[in-house]
Amino acid sequence: MLRTVVWLCSLATLASAQASLPLFQEGKLRALIFSGRNNHDWRTTTPHLKKLLLDTGRFDVRVVEEPAGTTAETLAAYDVLVLDYNGPRWGAATEKAVEEFVRSGKGMVVVHGASWAFSGLPALGDGHKRTDIIEPAWPEYGDMIGGVWSLDEPRTGHGELHSFKVQFIDPRHPIARGMEETFLATDELYHHMRMRPTAKVIATAYDNPKMRGTGKDEPVLWIVEHGKGRVFHTTLGHDLAAMSEPGFTTTFLRGTEWAATGKVTLPAKIDPLRPRDQRTRVLVVTGGHGYDTSFYTLFEGHPDIEWGHALSNHEAFAEDIRPKYDVLVLYDFTQDITEAEKKNLADFVESGKGVVVLHHAIADYGAWAWWYETVVGGRYLLKPDKGLPASNYRHDEEMFVYPVAQHPVTAGVSRMHIFDETYKGLWISPKVQVLMKTDNPTSDGPVVWISPYDKSRVVYIQLGHDRLAHVHPGYRALVRNAMLWSAGK
Repeated sequence: MLRTVVWLCSLATLASAQASLPLFQEGKLRALIFSGRNNHDWRTTTPHLKKLLLDTGRFDVRVVEEPAGTTAETLAAYDVLVLDYNGPRWGAATEKAVEEFVRSGKGMVVVHGASWAFSGLPALGDGHKRTDIIEPAWPEYGDMIGGVWSLDEPRTGHGELHSFKVQFIDPRHPIARGMEETFLATDELYHHMRMRPTAKVIATAYDNPKMRGTGKDEPVLWIVEHGKGRVFHTTLGHDLAAMSEPGFTTTFLRGTEWAATGKVTLPAKIDPLRPRDQRTRVLVVTGGHGYDTSFYTLFEGHPDIEWGHALSNHEAFAEDIRPKYDVLVLYDFTQDITEAEKKNLADFVESGKGVVVLHHAIADYGAWAWWYETVVGGRYLLKPDKGLPASNYRHDEEMFVYPVAQHPVTAGVSRMHIFDETYKGLWISPKVQVLMKTDNPTSDGPVVWISPYDKSRVVYIQLGHDRLAHVHPGYRALVRNAMLWSAGK
């Protein structure tokens, strides 16, 4: 009965929090992606496009996988529509809504296979298998996107997927301005596209006959001004590998911003595969305690975090790490540390760098009072000491963890229902700022706190024993928030 009440209270708290959240993030461009049908792998490409847009910090993004039925009222909230779609028509009401959306001054971006759609050709299904459905063309769609496919001679198509150079022929256009004159694509190169007079080509590529090409320069990127609106069309983007090329990434993002606003503020070089100078540099220290390899996933997939791994504290603190890292994440379990290693660790902390202590790392350095009393603000006692009994633990405890203070570390983290290892009998400094607690009787209560240490930002998170915690969305958010906050972000 008690668990049911707690669960209902948790739902009420979550519902209240969600009701107070705005539909869109303030100050960001609103992008809507149409997907769900394609003869290309939209299940991987659409999430990738969404992530690219979100990672710029410029866009708020939604995805619709059943575009048919979308109304003008739905579209009115957005600045730009991105088409990663090649399938059946959407119906008169939705198509009219899209036409009016663009003509009224909004933007549209057409990606790769979306140039086949709605042109009166056989509808394509997943895996390039044609169906028997042949729908009449949507005439205004061709005018909006500026170029479509045709099966009449010379047939629209492409040669072998290969690497080729894309050349800007209008380097002064906002999408191209500041970029190199050429960039490399590894993709399908469309040829014999039926270009409309509305299209203004800004980039082409030579279609090499050795790759079953035409031996001509073929249009690759173009724009259309339709009514008061703007359309950016890229024939690139066959699959995830093609979309991972820096040239695709940069032109897609700058093209989407231009379609949405008529201007481009994003940088001329955007490569999501290369670390950026503004990333938070994190050193993760393990050793002395077994753990599930799911632990590593806590640090993957964050465009603003770059991390390294030390297999022991001896490896981590063998040298001065201040020039290399902004944050230290401890997930080790060790007592042995040399004086030279102590100095390097202390120098890092006293320089104002961030420290995040996870789970069993609270048992580190039990003989180093400065470390556990001043820096961490807590200690797991491996044996009785100074009149205090040894601490103890219990595996696989059902816990209800709840925030008790507002703080950037707990931002977006509500009440958590989690199974994890609990600690009891810790020494906890009365000076710590407790952020989250649990009522589980096998725990002392506080499970997340901020250290009182005033020379750097130190966070302790007691959760995190195994995979059940590592994959929990609340725990993942806590660790990410802690790393960024401790770095001063």
